Amino acid sequence: MHQQWRKSITTLAFVLTGALSAGAWAQAPKTPLAMKPDAPDRYVVVPGDTLWGIAQRYTDSPWRWNELWNLNKEEIKNPHRIYPGNVIVLDRARGELAISGTVKLSPRVRAESIAHAAVPSIPPATIEPFLARPLVIEPDGLDNAPTVVAAQDERVVLENGNRAFVRGIGDAKATSWLVYRRGPALIDPDTRTTLGYEAIHLGSANVVRGGDPAVVQFASVTQEISVGDKLVAAGKPDIPTYAPRAPSTPLQGRIISLYGRDTRVGEYGNQSVIAINLGKSKGVEVGHVVALYRPGATVADATRAKDSGAAPLTLPSERYGLAFVFRVFDRVSYALVMSISRPVNKLDLVQNP
Repeated sequence: MHQQWRKSITTLAFVLTGALSAGAWAQAPKTPLAMKPDAPDRYVVVPGDTLWGIAQRYTDSPWRWNELWNLNKEEIKNPHRIYPGNVIVLDRARGELAISGTVKLSPRVRAESIAHAAVPSIPPATIEPFLARPLVIEPDGLDNAPTVVAAQDERVVLENGNRAFVRGIGDAKATSWLVYRRGPALIDPDTRTTLGYEAIHLGSANVVRGGDPAVVQFASVTQEISVGDKLVAAGKPDIPTYAPRAPSTPLQGRIISLYGRDTRVGEYGNQSVIAINLGKSKGVEVGHVVALYRPGATVADATRAKDSGAAPLTLPSERYGLAFVFRVFDRVSYALVMSISRPVNKLDLVQNP
């Protein structure tokens, strides 16, 4: 039975046919990549660095990573060769970066090589909780998942250390589980189509005793758990190592969710997670960087008389930030907001940087 709901929670049937007016999506011409005046001629990669951060040391356009390296596209997408201790050298004449060697960073008590810890694309601690968890579910995607049916000591809400009875784990071999509740609907703002629902992560649980119902103990509870909440077997997170890069095809979409926030709350800040109504079907890939735009307001044309019948004036959309795509579903993707000059709003525009 657990296989049935596991397939259901990770698949989603989408219908997306809407399009935005061409005026809202005017593409800015690509300009030559400019190096920062204070870009270092030589930089030693250290633990804690990210590909985004390294690129940002040299240019204000870290998504144009491929223009910094004399490498082919596939090497750029999967830059596993960049490790702590690598020496990055800037060729100012060509405006390119290269790895010239490796230095020993510090003595190690144990014979343990840091070369196995490849530099990640973006801060892994920020996105790791979102990588092993299902983020999008079908309307009935949790119906057959193991369910909290009762709590020990007749508790109404459950917190860290509390135990509960769960029905539906059956013969599943997993001992670690994640706890979920169906969240708000993901609605395409243009077609009004329900694309699915967000799965709200409530915490984790460990099986104390098998059976039906099984006994579990909760840990790392982030929101109060109650009878009726669902369990999903925990998986091992896969940290994306794809380098920041611009999409190879034109993208036009919108922010449809500010993850973990009440949909009635408007603004979101830097290093937050957003959902956009674009996915694999539109060519979105892990590592793609998208630009965030605030739609231009529609105002009265002050240069014309109010009684002239003149059409209202639509102001240009304003670009205010960037986001890095780290998880992709068929028609929905999740991105980490990397740099913004103003708060992020639901329904803001998303397009190529």
